[in-house]
Amino acid sequence: MKKSKMSQTALPPGGMERSIHEMLKDAPSLNESENAVHTGTPPPHVPNNHTSGPPRPATINLPVGSPTSQNSVTVTTPSSPLQNGDAHTLRPAQSKIESIRNWSISTYKCTKQLMYEKLGKTSRTVDSELEAQIEVLRDTQKKYCNVLRLSRALASHFHHVVQTQHALGEAFSELAQKSPELQEEFLYNSETQRNLTKNGETLLGALNFFVSSVNTLCNKTIEDTLLTVRQYETARIEYDAYRTDLEALAQAAKTDASSAAKMEEAQANYEQHKQNFEKLRADVSIKLKFLDENRIKVMHKQLLLFHNAVSAYFSGNQTALEATLKQFNIKVKSPNSSLPSWLEQ
Repeated sequence: MKKSKMSQTALPPGGMERSIHEMLKDAPSLNESENAVHTGTPPPHVPNNHTSGPPRPATINLPVGSPTSQNSVTVTTPSSPLQNGDAHTLRPAQSKIESIRNWSISTYKCTKQLMYEKLGKTSRTVDSELEAQIEVLRDTQKKYCNVLRLSRALASHFHHVVQTQHALGEAFSELAQKSPELQEEFLYNSETQRNLTKNGETLLGALNFFVSSVNTLCNKTIEDTLLTVRQYETARIEYDAYRTDLEALAQAAKTDASSAAKMEEAQANYEQHKQNFEKLRADVSIKLKFLDENRIKVMHKQLLLFHNAVSAYFSGNQTALEATLKQFNIKVKSPNSSLPSWLEQ
């Protein structure tokens, strides 16, 4: 009985082989089962890529029988910005390269122009009247800076004199209390030194005000105009460099056709630097005019202050000295307060 049942359920040899072939056919290949996720490039241990053509996107193979086995899931790896031709990345780099290139060309042309001017091989644009005014301004600044240096030295020395007079007056006053036999003489000298200290502080205030005003004139007002002058001189060199370049191309264009093609760009550069040069030349002329008016006004006031204050102090005219400071609205600290350094004024 058992033998007959086994014969009923047994499969024929051909049917078993067919079932095995069908199972192998449905199962994934060994190469595909090794890597579940494939990228567009071959793995490192594979020497050659057998696929000839564009790299395929990465795929994830799911097991047979799963609900999504019919449709493979495709994962596309993003490419680099250079592969996409990203304009946002390339544009700043190109702009920097172009800026460096233009700066190098301009620097070369200006250096060449300066060398040729010193060697006498090229001409330069000359504004005799304006250059004479610039030379006078530089000489004026040099002389005013010397006055400023000497005034600072005077204020510094006089500051120490006032401190010494104040200390001497205090010493006389202390000795007057401890020396009854010379009390009158010590008190008299103590009062004299205190008066000198008070007047000295008044004069020191006038000196510090004078130093501060001359310093502003030399290192701010005049220096601002000289900054525009330096910009004008740089623009003049650039203008002459591009003018010389345009003249050379115009001369070469008569015999060389390739030089004629560069004429348009050279003409545009020449016009641009010419406009900048003329604008700065006008700015320098205006600033020199206003600076001269301001300089005369400021120095007239400061020289009058200096003369009146020094004359009143050394003549012993305390009333005139105080009137001078009131005239120029100068405030002086009280004699009992600590004297500030002249550098802080």
